[in-house]
Amino acid sequence: MMKTPDAGRTRQALRAATMDSHRRVDDAFGDFSLESRDDYRSFLTAHGRALAAMEPVARPARSRLPLLAQDLAALGDSMPEPLPMRQDMKEGGRWGLLYTLEGSRLGGAMLSRQVGEGLPRAYLSAVHDKGEWIAFQRALDGAAAEGGEGWLEDAVQGALAAFALFATAAQEQRAMRHG
Repeated sequence: MMKTPDAGRTRQALRAATMDSHRRVDDAFGDFSLESRDDYRSFLTAHGRALAAMEPVARPARSRLPLLAQDLAALGDSMPEPLPMRQDMKEGGRWGLLYTLEGSRLGGAMLSRQVGEGLPRAYLSAVHDKGEWIAFQRALDGAAAEGGEGWLEDAVQGALAAFALFATAAQEQRAMRHG
């Protein structure tokens, strides 16, 4: 599979537009120790609240909700209530959500190495199959090309909404942990 010079152009635009939001999410989850059973459960619960809100709107090709539910069940917990989220997102916004969700698979691969011995890691280990990330970028570029005026701004708003959900979930979970 040969890459074209423009492959990933939309991903790069979304990445540049959401860099600060992405950093805030990383910071918000930074104090969860994935080696600690309780912290890891809190981490997964926060992800569950955000993911359960986004996946029905984003409609990813491969849902990670069942894997997250499986990990939480292994820790003696059930899926949390999803955070509130607009359900009437434009198509560009839906692709922005997908960009964030698919990108989080890349981060999950790195985080799965930090999960403590004996703790479940199906959710964080749900990485892209060979060629899947490049195929997603091409689909994203194709959707952007067909989306017309305003599509990219809608996609940016969708990605920002996704990062905001993850940040809110982390902050609320951290507040519950620390009282």
